[in-house]
Amino acid sequence: MKKIFICFTLIFYLTPKQSKAQNEGAAAIGGLLAIGATIAAVESMKEQAELTATEWLLSNHPELTSFYVRTLDFKGKKLKDMSAVSVITFKIREFEPSEDDIEYGKKRVLFGFTSHGWISEYGIDFNKVSWFFIDDTEWMNMMVAYVKVASAQSDVRQIKETLETGKVVNKGVKIKSKLVIPFFELDGDMYVVTDYSQDIKLIYNERSLGIYLKGTSDLVQIRRSTIIEIHDFLYPND
Repeated sequence: MKKIFICFTLIFYLTPKQSKAQNEGAAAIGGLLAIGATIAAVESMKEQAELTATEWLLSNHPELTSFYVRTLDFKGKKLKDMSAVSVITFKIREFEPSEDDIEYGKKRVLFGFTSHGWISEYGIDFNKVSWFFIDDTEWMNMMVAYVKVASAQSDVRQIKETLETGKVVNKGVKIKSKLVIPFFELDGDMYVVTDYSQDIKLIYNERSLGIYLKGTSDLVQIRRSTIIEIHDFLYPND
């Protein structure tokens, strides 16, 4: 009888703890599965975006006969946040197929500017994406205009020479470790604007490049890290 009593006592004390541990374990596993599902969904959308970018190039630039498309930046936010305005960037490079070494050629960057609601539970609506295809010359023109609006430097030739050998960083344009062109220090709610073309305005805000799309009235913020990556891709300084 005493042994039976002891067994019931042990069961009474152990069962809640085991149940709690099981609940916590189930919650942890559920959380990991949710994270895994989100990552898988983002990767799926990334692949879909890359495929659509390739299809856009094939339709709009038939002169490209051999090239690669690689995602440079795809914002992996939570699914509920990804419907906001953003930009997807792709590295494009031509090459010559060969049995030996592949010869790489001209580099370009493809921007996919998204509008509100471009992602929903039904997938990606690419009718809400505006495509801009630029080469190194156009990128340099954009960066010169951006540096002009972001700094006190107005000499286009000097800005271009600095950009060709330097890098755009958070505080300005650097050549090696020297800050050659410092940017204005602005608060987060301050903007300086330049009317770049019939399609876009360039906006300098602290730590970002803003692109205002006139056609959709959307303001897209490009992260400084993305600007650096694009510039390093088009103008590598090893």
